[in-house]
Amino acid sequence: MKKKKILASIIVANYNNAVFLKDCLKSLINQNFNSYEIIVVDDKSTDNSIKILDKFKNKISLVQNKKKKSKYGSYNQINSYYEGFLKSKGKYIFFLDSDDMYKMNKLKNHVSIFEKNKKEEIIFDLPILKFKNKLIRQNFKQNIFFTSSWPRFSPQSCISVRRRYAIELFANLNVKRFDKIWFDFRIASYTFLKFKKIFILKDYLTYYRQHKNSESQKFKTFNKNWWLRRGQAHNFIKYLSNKKDFKKKNSLDNIITQFVNFLIHD
Repeated sequence: MKKKKILASIIVANYNNAVFLKDCLKSLINQNFNSYEIIVVDDKSTDNSIKILDKFKNKISLVQNKKKKSKYGSYNQINSYYEGFLKSKGKYIFFLDSDDMYKMNKLKNHVSIFEKNKKEEIIFDLPILKFKNKLIRQNFKQNIFFTSSWPRFSPQSCISVRRRYAIELFANLNVKRFDKIWFDFRIASYTFLKFKKIFILKDYLTYYRQHKNSESQKFKTFNKNWWLRRGQAHNFIKYLSNKKDFKKKNSLDNIITQFVNFLIHD
């Protein structure tokens, strides 16, 4: 009997998110789309994650990330996604952090766009911010930035790519430098520098959980960590531009950020 072709591979990166993991996986199992696989990469969780994942063993493929764990979450996240990608079979790759969730029509919408637009390499949809007691759909407007070096983009769990583009992204972005720069920023920056645009689907298809333990809580606007990460972001843009011969413009934001980093750097 001929095996059914897998169109979409969802790669879930998990580390100690047992409290959210069941909701995440249920949102994937309940998709109104059939041709897909779920690959969960666990990065040596020390909580109840493995017990929860075992309850879904007939619905998912579990990969234990055997690479040496870094003290930087950004590197661990990229390595987890890469380990999952190596096991994947799909034509289209979906990235999902294990504290986030999909709306039931997410796969169907993304795959439909890819199938109709053969030259589209990557899709970002819009996030629904999920707080403990409320949901927020923020207005999204993509500006032409005269003062910044990158566009506005959606977070990691909103991203899907063609398999061929995933290979290109991992080859160029899985770099053990810029420890404060997470995979979504790397993907968005690379895509913007290469194509001079990023495609944002104006549909809210991803629940992006907001909680006190999320990494973003360390980077409150204008605090020291925020400035240091912003400095790394500009340096990462410069690194990509030099490596791939992308055209890069200097910006007022870069000048101010480098000056502040000079003042506060340890």
